[in-house]
Amino acid sequence: MTIENLSCNKSFDGWHKQYSHYSETLNCSMRFAIYLPPQTSSGGKVPALYWLSGLTCTDENFMQKGGAQRIAAELGMAIIAPDTSPRGDEVADDDGYDLGKGAGFYVNASQAPWNRHYRMYDYVLNELPQLIEAMFPVSDKRAIAGHSMGGHGALVIALRNPERYRSVSAFSPISNPVNCPWGKKAFSAYLGKNTDSWASYDASLLMRQTDAKVPALVDQGEADDFLVEQLKPEMLEAAARANDYPLELHGRDGYDHSYYFIASFIEQHLRFHARHLGL
Repeated sequence: MTIENLSCNKSFDGWHKQYSHYSETLNCSMRFAIYLPPQTSSGGKVPALYWLSGLTCTDENFMQKGGAQRIAAELGMAIIAPDTSPRGDEVADDDGYDLGKGAGFYVNASQAPWNRHYRMYDYVLNELPQLIEAMFPVSDKRAIAGHSMGGHGALVIALRNPERYRSVSAFSPISNPVNCPWGKKAFSAYLGKNTDSWASYDASLLMRQTDAKVPALVDQGEADDFLVEQLKPEMLEAAARANDYPLELHGRDGYDHSYYFIASFIEQHLRFHARHLGL
């Protein structure tokens, strides 16, 4: 494995670093950011939180705006933030912000031209943690979280792979993508017109049927402009009730879809994950 360090910034006695590497899964160069807390300086390995960002974002948005480093440094938790899609001149794209580059939706595309590069599900689940655990003082104790499209990705990946994650959390996730405009557009392009194939990437449908239950925390701003049409947290809540799933869902009065919302409650999310990671 070859990785290139792009930047390095000290933060709360730990280090925020940005790297690029060639992804065999995505057939292109990818970028990710990692925060290594001060506890790694002693040579020990720390647990990791993988953060998945939303539409139009990169690895930089959460690391610069989320305000997570102070608490991660206190807890001794690494944070890894991949990009939201493959990139490069050869990668298929769309004129809309909600499909193509910046909008990978954390699925494995099966339809041309997307299937050559858009396999973010496999990248986040397999290739990226293998690289992180081989190259950095990070253990295989993992949690996963995300925002909006990334909240959808985090929930789906944890629900489908409960043996890989100790906990999952999300801010404003796209909870029922098979029934919202963002999801229908992306899934039609990436997965095809047969809607039966969409169900395995829908958190509400997965939560309703799963037997293995990863503890989940979800925060939703009640002043979110996307709440009714796109996010549909009530579908996730109904699925949890139907299956007695350990979901803690909070509606936050007055909060919107922005990073002001995420920064306001990120400490609660990190402490939630810390409990399940044994910190």
